Formats: sequence, structure tokens, C-alpha cells
Amino acid sequence: MEGVGNALGPLFLLILLGTGLGWWRQPGGDFWPRMERLIYFLLFPAMLVSTLATANVGQVPVARLAIALLGAMGLFGLLLWGLRHRLRLEAPAFTSVFQGGLRFNTYVGVAGAAALHGSAGATVAAVAVALMVPLANVLCVASFIATGTLGSASLGKSFAALTRNPLILACLTGIALNVSGIGLPGWSQPGMELLGRAALPLGLVAVGVALRPAALMRMDRGVWAANLVKLGLMPALVLALALLLGLDSVTRDVALLFAALPTATSAYILARQLGGDAELMAALITGQTLLAMATLPLWLRLAG
Repeated sequence: MEGVGNALGPLFLLILLGTGLGWWRQPGGDFWPRMERLIYFLLFPAMLVSTLATANVGQVPVARLAIALLGAMGLFGLLLWGLRHRLRLEAPAFTSVFQGGLRFNTYVGVAGAAALHGSAGATVAAVAVALMVPLANVLCVASFIATGTLGSASLGKSFAALTRNPLILACLTGIALNVSGIGLPGWSQPGMELLGRAALPLGLVAVGVALRPAALMRMDRGVWAANLVKLGLMPALVLALALLLGLDSVTRDVALLFAALPTATSAYILARQLGGDAELMAALITGQTLLAMATLPLWLRLAG
């Protein structure tokens, strides 16, 4: 437990630092929205490209990792959809619960994997991102379409935005450079690595800035359902699948870490743009991020 705590503790401190900065509105103006765009469109993609382009991806059991992570995500997506009427939620609220149960905070996941297992963990994390980001986005956009909350938003525009997702494009670029043998020649490799190193600490602080403590006052059945799936049932199933599939310790830990992550802060933006319940989404993001500070170490300790 001490080793897990020592690895994840600094990450949580950065998130709490961001919460303090957001509370005190420092720096002021539109600094953090602009910083989030820089992280999302430049720094984090650079980290994914530099990791995937030079890593020995052949050592990652991609098929078994995909079965564990994508299988669990698909299963709980179907479960939440099946419980839609039992939860008695309005369409906008349901889409936020759906996002809260399936989406994951990529910054925390990659930073946690690197803290736990170094470059090997970061490589498995990058593969997990390449697998999970497209499916999570497709499922969540599909939930908005199926519940009819899109309103004036165009279906074509929603899926076009998916094809321009910088994380998906970065993963495809990194994999292509790796498979082709081109890699990152010359100064491009250290340059991309330097950009990538800035992504995780700044990303974690930005996660904290995006939290809304006042939103914690909302504790309805939707909050309980999403939190139970995301922080309880999802990691339990992925751990069981990881053990059943015989994943090595690094891959197992990273798979469990990604399954137990709190939902993504970007889900709030999607909720606002596509007609979801943004207030409920803020409550889920804030509550899950704070709860994960306790549940993540417990799950990783359980995995050994």
C-alpha cells in the first residue's frame, strides 16, 4: 500500500493544487481554458506520439488488454442503457450518467501508470488510450443521439469532431511511425519528449482547476449509479478479466488503473454542447475525482 501511495500521492497533490488555484481564481482571466487547449491539442498528443513511436509495443498483450478494457466498457454501456428507465432520469441527466460511468480521465491514467511502472507502464497506458478513447467517444456520442438531446447539433458534426480528436490522431500517428520503422529521427525524439513531459503535471493541475466543489451538493440516484459503475463495478470486472486472461503484472495494474479512473473533465464540455445535464456532469466529475483518491490505491493494493 505504501508503494502505491507513494506513486499516486504526488499526482493527487497536483490535482488539489489545481483545485486551490481554481478556488482562488489564479491566474485570472482565461488562462486555464487556454492552458487546457494547449495541453489537449499539443502537449498530450506529443507525449502519446513520442511514447508509441519509440516503444516496444510488441511486448504489450494488446488483444488481451483490449478484451479486458473494451469488453468491460461495452458491457457496462449496455447495462446503463438497460437501466435507463429504472433510473427514472430525464434524457439530459441520463447522458451525463452514461458519460460518468464510461469516460475516464486520461491525464490521471497515464501519469499514474508512469508513476507505478515507469516507461513500461507509460507504454501500456498509451496503448490503453489508443484502444479506449475511440470507443468511449463513440458510445457517449451515440447516447446523445439515441436519447434525442442533440437539439440543433448536427449528427455529422458530432462524428466529424470524433475524426479530428487529437488523442486519436496522436495514437494513430505514433503507431504508424512505430510500425513503419521511421520512429522519431534526429532531434524530433528529444523535442517531442520534452513537450510530452510538460503534459502530465500541467494536465493534473488543470484537472483540479476544473473541479466544482459546490456541485457535490447534488447526490441523486444518477450520481450513485454512475459512481457505483465507474469506481466499483468496472474495476472489479476488469481485475477479474485481467486475472482470467493471465495478464502480466504491469499490464494488469495499468488495465485496473484505467478501469478505476474518475470520469473525464472534458465530459462537462460535451454535456454542454450536446444537450446533457451539465450540472450533474460537474457533480460526477468532482465527486469521482475526490473519491478516486481513496479508491484507486485500494484497487491497486487488492491487485497486489
